[in-house]
Amino acid sequence: MLARLRQFGRAGLEILSTLGRAGLIWWQAIFRRPQFRHWPLYVRQLYQLGVLSVLIVVLSGFSIGAVLALQGYNQLVRYGSESALGLGVALVLVQEIGPVVAALLFTGRAGSAVTAEIGLMKATEQLSSMEMIGVDPLQRIVAPRLWAGFISMPILAAMFSVVGIWGASLVGVDWLGVYEGAFWSTMQEGVDLRTDVLKGVVKSVIFGLVVTWIAVYQGYDALPTSEGISAATTRTVVYGSVSVLVLDFFLTLVMFQL
Repeated sequence: MLARLRQFGRAGLEILSTLGRAGLIWWQAIFRRPQFRHWPLYVRQLYQLGVLSVLIVVLSGFSIGAVLALQGYNQLVRYGSESALGLGVALVLVQEIGPVVAALLFTGRAGSAVTAEIGLMKATEQLSSMEMIGVDPLQRIVAPRLWAGFISMPILAAMFSVVGIWGASLVGVDWLGVYEGAFWSTMQEGVDLRTDVLKGVVKSVIFGLVVTWIAVYQGYDALPTSEGISAATTRTVVYGSVSVLVLDFFLTLVMFQL
């Protein structure tokens, strides 16, 4: 019994220690004033994390939007409500699927890359070398990636939703024959900027911050070996994906009560 309590206590202390280190890294990287000479690093990370993720987000958004339109039409046509197809697809994409799926894709592509890159820097002692010459690695390495993920994620989620709606219109209007005026008018009347679009934006901002935070911490705290970097990359994908899904539930719960 005492051995189990000791193991439980050690596990709890380890979790608290991990959260403390992660919080300290996040605080020091985010709340320090960015230095102007580092702005090219921020632009480069916006390209690495945001621009290079556009292709997979666009392709996934188009595919999911087309599938939603096809399945939604097959259900709505039974009740003669196929004119509401545009509204249904838009609400699902903007509020839920757009932010969540874009965040999962961002975790798998950008988050894993960030962890592997920082972990490799640690394994080759580049971070230690920066500290020795008076360069803060949190400001030069961690902060640009945190801000890039924070900025990129809402834009990627918006692109996902827009392309998904376009894919739904191609399937619903051009292929299945839904009246174009009804498709777009019901969407325009039913989707509200504050109650619908803003909820998706808030979700995507939080997802971007959390996923990037997990990615940079796992890379910064990884063991400086090939096995350590591989394990850290795996943890980034797993922890990031689970965090997105869990946060989505609680954020949705809070938003529906507002």
